[in-house]
Amino acid sequence: MSDPDVIVIGAGPNGLVAAVRLARQGLKVLVLESHPTRAGGAVVSEQSTLPGFVHDVGAAFFPLARVSPAFRDLPLEQHGVTWLNAAVESCHPALDGSCASILRLDAPHDANYFGSEDDTANFERIARLHAEFEQSLFRALLGPLPSWKPLLEIGLTRLLKLGVWFASSTRRLSSCWFGSAAAQRVLPALSLHGDLGPDDFAGGAMAYTLALSASSVGFPIVEGGSQRLTDALVKLLELSGGQVRLGTRAERVVVRRGRALAVRANGEEFPARVGILADTAPGALFLDLLSRSVVPSRVLAGARGYRHAWGTFKVDWALSSAVPWREPRARQSATVHLGESVDDLARFTTDVRAGKVPSQPYLVIGQQSLIDPSRAPLGAHTLYAYTHVPSQVEGGWAAARDRFVEQVERRIEALAPGFRASILGRKVHAPDDLQQMNANLVGGDLGGGSNHWTQQLFLRPFFSAFRYRTPIPGLYLCSSSTHPGGGTHGMCGHNAAGRLLRDAGIV
Repeated sequence: MSDPDVIVIGAGPNGLVAAVRLARQGLKVLVLESHPTRAGGAVVSEQSTLPGFVHDVGAAFFPLARVSPAFRDLPLEQHGVTWLNAAVESCHPALDGSCASILRLDAPHDANYFGSEDDTANFERIARLHAEFEQSLFRALLGPLPSWKPLLEIGLTRLLKLGVWFASSTRRLSSCWFGSAAAQRVLPALSLHGDLGPDDFAGGAMAYTLALSASSVGFPIVEGGSQRLTDALVKLLELSGGQVRLGTRAERVVVRRGRALAVRANGEEFPARVGILADTAPGALFLDLLSRSVVPSRVLAGARGYRHAWGTFKVDWALSSAVPWREPRARQSATVHLGESVDDLARFTTDVRAGKVPSQPYLVIGQQSLIDPSRAPLGAHTLYAYTHVPSQVEGGWAAARDRFVEQVERRIEALAPGFRASILGRKVHAPDDLQQMNANLVGGDLGGGSNHWTQQLFLRPFFSAFRYRTPIPGLYLCSSSTHPGGGTHGMCGHNAAGRLLRDAGIV
């Protein structure tokens, strides 16, 4: 493409969503992606274990994609995206035989799926209340700050109640809402999708978002693998005249006369008439891609102080059969969360924060092939699991990975006797493997930064950059390090593109 109006650095979901929005407004958009063979960042899939077994490399379940205004505005289904749901969205079994599960409100269910009849009734009451204002809430949570109109639609009384819930730790919120030990461990397990432990201030916000979106849209997957979501975004970009250039690593954002005018990559300079968007970590943009001389000291300090979340340890398995869970609902569930109790999850949190390899890892397990038989050969299955770990451990992950895989597999085997006998192959990603695969996954952080309250809303990535603009005119940050943060919702890119369009006087 000659003389693009906009350059987007990075073809992750936020970069692609931003590129599509800008291209649909008539701008000529060129996306520069360092990966030599594919776009998508962590929203990709591959046959990484054995031929015929399709595994999602990063993002695998997409509740936020189904409630995101960015994705709802795009005709993804016309370009190869088919959403699939399981009978059970999330299952939380324990060794004592107790279990709580999340089902969509419109799915068939019995009276005690959430740990007990009373807890099931309480969860459904909250879910029905949430359904009354869900669309307004997600427009407020995901949209550019401040999003006054959807907040007014929710109403003051509900906002006050939500404020209390969101500010609570998940231990406190669970004990207020539920009576059984099984139900009380659900919200803490969901907040640990990020780096928020059971006793952390404001952990309730993430737990509420995941639990209540699961009750409405569930934890859907993309038929055929998450790569199809990326492929659909690339197709929409191309149909609007945009282009992704693979194997092109950005080396420098060129600033002249105080304005970002071009990107240097692979020894070539790519001009940008209107603007440049960076789907990168703050450190990569402000400390690496820009000359320090053009970045104000307060921004350099913000980039240096930006906190990334814990590392991620992920395993994919090719299995000869489905996982033989003792708990019947787990055999029908999209995701299975392993954590024995709230105290068990708190100990896990303490271990990781202390830099220790957890002795009893919390696990998020994905069973995509139960929903989508195309993921594996006939009768066989895939399995996906991740946990959080320190980004670096004593002796390095190369020495620790085999021992830790053993711990992870024993953890599953205890709740599914016979699991290990079904393993045909595995692929392991330690934190350093994830960063090597994708430079934005700093230290194996899949969410683009810590979810601690000090890096949320107006403080993400830091106060002076919360509205996507940088101090250099014409340059914007659009990664999950910006509001509203991690999760495959595309809104960081959508919002940043909207800011560029307004600044350029196009909308």
